Amino acid sequence: MKRILVFGAGMSATVLIEYLSAMVAISGDELLVVDNDSELLKSKTRGLENTKGQIADILNVEQRRSLINSATLVISMLPASLHLLVAETCLACSKNLLTASYVDEEMMNLNQEIEEKGLLFLCEMGLDPGIDHMSALKIFDSIRSNGGQITSFKSHCGGLIAPESDDNPWHYKITWNPRNIVLAGSAGATYLENGEVKKIEYSELFDNCAEVNVPGLGLLAAYPNRDSLSYLNKYHLRKVNTLIRTTLRYPVFCQAWSEI
Repeated sequence: MKRILVFGAGMSATVLIEYLSAMVAISGDELLVVDNDSELLKSKTRGLENTKGQIADILNVEQRRSLINSATLVISMLPASLHLLVAETCLACSKNLLTASYVDEEMMNLNQEIEEKGLLFLCEMGLDPGIDHMSALKIFDSIRSNGGQITSFKSHCGGLIAPESDDNPWHYKITWNPRNIVLAGSAGATYLENGEVKKIEYSELFDNCAEVNVPGLGLLAAYPNRDSLSYLNKYHLRKVNTLIRTTLRYPVFCQAWSEI
């Protein structure tokens, strides 16, 4: 029997846990969810088939190693700062790893050893980053296979409040770690526009946001998302004159944030 190990039972992991539980119920495998909050674990795993919750201290090396050794696949839904601990232990135990967070320099430094061991470490496997990458590459492959050339790329992605739950002036609700909402954009942004590299400081990020007309929703605000230039090579877009990745929010979100 295979075991999928999920570290972290926070807000962002809820749908993932429910989905994986349904999958292992069909396959006859097992899902183990690990967190340090017993009540949270109970709320996320109660009534789910082939799914167990276990209290553990992720900072404890022996506990972490024991859990990872028992797994077939490891998924980290922990805060981004803890992914490296999981990654290093997965590497030591020769286990494959999935995360939803951005690839940072420390994770990149593990790349050679990951390849030497023939392991699969897939990061940026969430919505943004994640689904946006997959949809982008699908478009690029289609264009290239038909002899086309890409000269400009703009990607807009954002988790928006469902219309039936949109009941506050901010038109936004926090469905993930509140700390990450506060820190969103804190590193500023870098992107390429009409052949010119532009850098935006955090203090200016939410000022004069571009508008994107989304059918059925109307005009949304789009603010630049982190370092778009890092995707020039990953997307094989070295000859483009524009590359911008943005986050979508309702305009009042950016208007309010620009005043803070």
